[in-house]
Amino acid sequence: MKRMMLLAMAAATLAGSALANQPVSKGDPVKGKQIVDTVCAACHGADGNSVASANPTRRGNTEAYLLTQLKNFKAGTRNNPTMMGMAATLSDADMLNVTAYFSQQKPKAREASDKTQMPLGKKIYQAGNSYTHVPACMACHGPAGKGIPDQFPRLGSQHAAYIAKQLNDFKVGTARKNPTMSDIASRMSDAEMKAVAEYISGLR
Repeated sequence: MKRMMLLAMAAATLAGSALANQPVSKGDPVKGKQIVDTVCAACHGADGNSVASANPTRRGNTEAYLLTQLKNFKAGTRNNPTMMGMAATLSDADMLNVTAYFSQQKPKAREASDKTQMPLGKKIYQAGNSYTHVPACMACHGPAGKGIPDQFPRLGSQHAAYIAKQLNDFKVGTARKNPTMSDIASRMSDAEMKAVAEYISGLR
């Protein structure tokens, strides 16, 4: 257990260093809401709490983390045709304003849709898998899924289907490229990914 936690902490330091060293100018949440209402709300909800499981909720994460994701979409380093098109229309100021608005919104509580997955999901999230060297998810994302500000996203109350897809994307390395998460996901079975996604969706 101790070795797994140390591995996770080392991964956190490496993966989060780039974000931690990027100062973020403050956006205007009022202007951000105007953009959200006309551009983002259809998929992510007016307050960042999306209804469709294919679209992630975008509330409660820090401006720095959300801004990095938008910049990655715009640069094409994160591959999603819809979001790449949306981000392409946003100026740097627009992105600052949108992320300022979303970062101030409160997440809505969500429950796991398949409670039978909870025991395995809890085990992976809290302790990892020592046999396959999967570290505990909470080492980076926190016991309640709130993440580490500016470094690792808030996951609690996210759609389980979305989380499972992101883990698979990290595993296959096509849509998302993150050495730390790709390595971790590559060691996870489909059953583990499904279970931990269900567990995470109920965290708050």
